[in-house]
Amino acid sequence: MRTLLSFLLLALASAVAAISTSGNRLLVVLDDVADKATYSKFFADLEEREFKITYETPKSDSLTLFNLGERTYDHVLFLPVRTKGLGPNLTPKTLHDFVNAKGNILLALSANTTTPTSLVALLSELDITLPTDRNSLVVDHFNYDITSATDKHDVLLLPPPKPIRAGIKDFFSEGAGTKLIAFPRGVSAILGNGQLLNPILRAPRTAYSYNPKEQAEAVNGDDLFAAGQQLSLVSTMQARNNARVTVVGSAEMLQDKWFDASVTKLDGKPVVQTFNREFSKRVSGWTFQEIGVLKVNWVEHHLEEEGAPNDSNPEMYRVKNNVSYTISLSEFAWDHWIGFNVPEHDEIQLEFSMLSPFHRLNLKEESHRLAAVHYHTVFTTPDQHGIFNFMVNYKRPFLSHIEEKNTVPVRHMAHDEWPRSYVISGAWPWIAGLGSTVVGFLGFVALWMYSGPVDAGKKVTVKKTQ
Repeated sequence: MRTLLSFLLLALASAVAAISTSGNRLLVVLDDVADKATYSKFFADLEEREFKITYETPKSDSLTLFNLGERTYDHVLFLPVRTKGLGPNLTPKTLHDFVNAKGNILLALSANTTTPTSLVALLSELDITLPTDRNSLVVDHFNYDITSATDKHDVLLLPPPKPIRAGIKDFFSEGAGTKLIAFPRGVSAILGNGQLLNPILRAPRTAYSYNPKEQAEAVNGDDLFAAGQQLSLVSTMQARNNARVTVVGSAEMLQDKWFDASVTKLDGKPVVQTFNREFSKRVSGWTFQEIGVLKVNWVEHHLEEEGAPNDSNPEMYRVKNNVSYTISLSEFAWDHWIGFNVPEHDEIQLEFSMLSPFHRLNLKEESHRLAAVHYHTVFTTPDQHGIFNFMVNYKRPFLSHIEEKNTVPVRHMAHDEWPRSYVISGAWPWIAGLGSTVVGFLGFVALWMYSGPVDAGKKVTVKKTQ
């Protein structure tokens, strides 16, 4: 029955789901609507993925992110604009409210254009710091395109980013081969220590950020904004409500001329193709929640004991019960749901907790069917009564958060549920002692009752011996 229900729910979700799990209404804010021709391939890819794109300028009177308290768009893409402000409809508070309403934002910056103050303020709230000097750009004298950046070295050539550690799913470098990412005339950022922030693409160790106008002749290390892998070139923030904000430091890398362009590194290796088109698709796809979205299909827990009723999700358990727990997970991959497989070297865990966890157990894959993976474990409830929670708290970089909580009371043993004393071997000496006391008392009573008294009228003669 549960299998049939899961199939029907997944079929219904596949039928009504858009290409993005959060909707397909996309607002593009750019300096001039005619500028969209520069990004025609990028926008064509978005339209192929069934996004409904609306192009607006910051000065447009019809531009609004909310109508009657509801979002008018699901996603916003900001391209470089020449104005310092974005107008009354795109204030930092409005953008902050848009993220709180589960809207997604993709920011594309440029070293040739000053970043609007509204965007700087928004990023500051998210603990993403841009250079105070708005004309700063990133250069690298060892990893640049010798064809297009012979003198300025401001077109960085970088390998597609791999996961920063084991156990993180690879969304951005799979299938890249020998291709390189071209990052032309871009802006870097420094990320704070927040757990919601993650870099997608970091600068090489030999890169640094500086102002070419003020430091054209020499670069003082004390005046640098940052250098090396401190610089995040493509940064992300996923809020607790799973809304996503991505900062791409180079809007130029999204332009047609860098999609599948030919570049050459300084090391003399042969000409290679850029990975910009596929990388841009994956970055935008992640931001607009086309990939990396997890869903809990259902949760089931029940008694795992012989003779016990096998009711799903009972309202109460008893101490020292054997309990089975199963959770079904799916992952959205571009246009359909698939079963979510936990990455290698990672685990998804179940906590059975009151104020603190009494059990923290790794969930093992039980079955993989119907576009879902079922994870399962069996454990014994602790010898402690109270209100407990089944808790699955799975939060990993570039995956939407799973926080599934089910509350159940755990009662103490009833008076007729304790094992009988004669079953417990440790009680046998006490039972034997109790039995011997009873037998001795009964023997004494019998002896007392059936022993006749001595006749008082009968004279007892005692013979003396010589």
